[in-house]
Formats: sequence, structure tokens, C-alpha cells
Amino acid sequence: MLTSKHILEPITITQIEQASARIRGSVLRTPIVRLNIDSDMEIYLKLENLQPTGSFKVRGASNAIMLAGPEAKSRGIYTCSAGNMAQALAWQAKQNGISCSAIVPDNAPETKLEAIKRFGAKIIQVSFDEVWKVVTTHRYGPLDKSIFIHPFSDPRMIAGNGTIGLEILEDIPEVNSVVVPFGGGGLTAGIATAIHERKPGTRVYAVEPETAAPLAASLSSGSAMEVNRVPSFVDGIGGKSVLPEMWDIVRPLIQGSIVCPLKEIASAIRLLVERNRIVAEGGGAASVAAALTGKAGKGKIVCVVSGGNIDTAKLETILSGKVP
Repeated sequence: MLTSKHILEPITITQIEQASARIRGSVLRTPIVRLNIDSDMEIYLKLENLQPTGSFKVRGASNAIMLAGPEAKSRGIYTCSAGNMAQALAWQAKQNGISCSAIVPDNAPETKLEAIKRFGAKIIQVSFDEVWKVVTTHRYGPLDKSIFIHPFSDPRMIAGNGTIGLEILEDIPEVNSVVVPFGGGGLTAGIATAIHERKPGTRVYAVEPETAAPLAASLSSGSAMEVNRVPSFVDGIGGKSVLPEMWDIVRPLIQGSIVCPLKEIASAIRLLVERNRIVAEGGGAASVAAALTGKAGKGKIVCVVSGGNIDTAKLETILSGKVP
């Protein structure tokens, strides 16, 4: 069991609605399309991989920077990230003339590192354990003078993510289940809050890779747990633990966590390319892999394709029928 000094109050539907108004015009209102499969399963795809930086993170990052106001420009901002949050924050910072730093793991995909550099952020590469220390402590000593924007345990990020839930209900009002990739829990918390408030009967499931499924372990034990994380091509989701403050928020909002083998996630990436001409990274395709198991129930299922930032070499390996 984990302990934490950080307190995070559950966000409200009002905060999500305000975030929606605030970021309108700054991010893409992504489309929802049906997955083209030879089955009577009704699976829909919420295409966050089409955002300007290739992932949903632009929503929360945009909301956070706007709420930080002029102080962000005078002090600068920073985050810690496997790549998608760093890209999103760097992109929005560049739009606003704000200096930005990103603490990233030393095994971050080249595709993501190149994008962070393209958006003008300073990259600080450390071990995954050092990145996770920043995640759990909410600070990085050398950058204390700058504003830290947490990649998921931050009400500004969660509210921005929740705008996806509002859009899902607008486009598929009769949705029965929503499947959300689970990394730190900010995406799940935001979407599930919006769904729970607007359409309480809708089921929300998290999805994790078999190599790192702390939420499933936490749900099984009844408290926030740490697990042995094995690095894989699914780099955007699957952490070492569920932060206690995130556990308290997420636990009452979801029906469970669907754990998927890497082979099934790779197959989902291939299926998305072959049937819908959609490129998703491992974390983004995990929701589709989960829905295809049938564990998310029947009826209309919306899968959040959270990102599309995958290295070309890994995509080539997957398209050839192998697992990177």
C-alpha cells in the first residue's frame, strides 16, 4: 500500500464545462468513427490521436497554461512525461511564448523526443525511476523556480481531459460503455467524471497492459498498490503504481480495469491501420484491444484512442505481424 501527502479534490462537471469553453479553438474537437470489423460488435473510436501533438494531452495542457496566466510566462513551466504530455505542454508553451522544460525517461521513443525538441522545449533525460519520483513528489529540485504542471494528478489537467467525455455524450448519447487507457489516471478521472454526471448509467472501464497494471492490482487489493513494471512498446500507459490521490478519485467512477496482453494490443494497432487507416500508439490502441475481448460489455462501446505517437520502426514490426 502506498501513502501520499498530496490531496486532490474530485473535480466537478462545472470545472469540465468551463475547461471546454476555455480551450475551444485551441484544440481539435476530435471525430468519432465506427471500427470497421466483421462482427456485430458496435465499437466506436474517439480519435484523440488526431490532436495537433498526436495525443489527448493538449486538452489538459492548454487548460492548465490558460489558468496559470501571466505567471507562466515570467517563471516558465515544466512537466515530467513519457513523451505525450511533454509534447503537449511544449506545443502550447510555444504558442504563448513560454519557456518549457520536460523531464523524460531515458527510454522515451525517438518520435516523441523529436517532437518535444521541435516545439522548443528543453529535454532533461533521466531514468524511469527518477521520472517517477517527480511524479510522486510533484517537484524537481533544479526547476523549483518554474511552475510544475503534473501530467495527470492536477485538477486543471483532469478537467481538460473531461472535455472528451462531454464530446462522447454529444456524439453518441446512447453509449453503453466507454473504455479509457489508464496511465496515471488523469484521463480516466476526467472522462469518467463527465460521464457519471451527465449519463450515470454508462459503464466506464480502464485498460492497462499486462506488463504494468497497478490499477487492476489496486482494485483487487482494495488500496493503491505498486507493481513490478516491465518496460514495453506500450509506453504511454502502465505505471509503477496508482498514486493514492488518484486512487481515491478513480475507484468510485469505474467498473474495473481490463488487462490486455501485449500481443492483443499489437493486433489492435494492426487492425486500426488495416481497417480504418488509423495510426495509434500502444496506449491508444489498448482500448480497442480491451473492447474486442468482450469484457466491456455489449451495446455501443466507445474506445478512446488516446494517442498516435509510435516509432516508425515499431509500427513496421507490428504491421509485419510481430510484437516489438
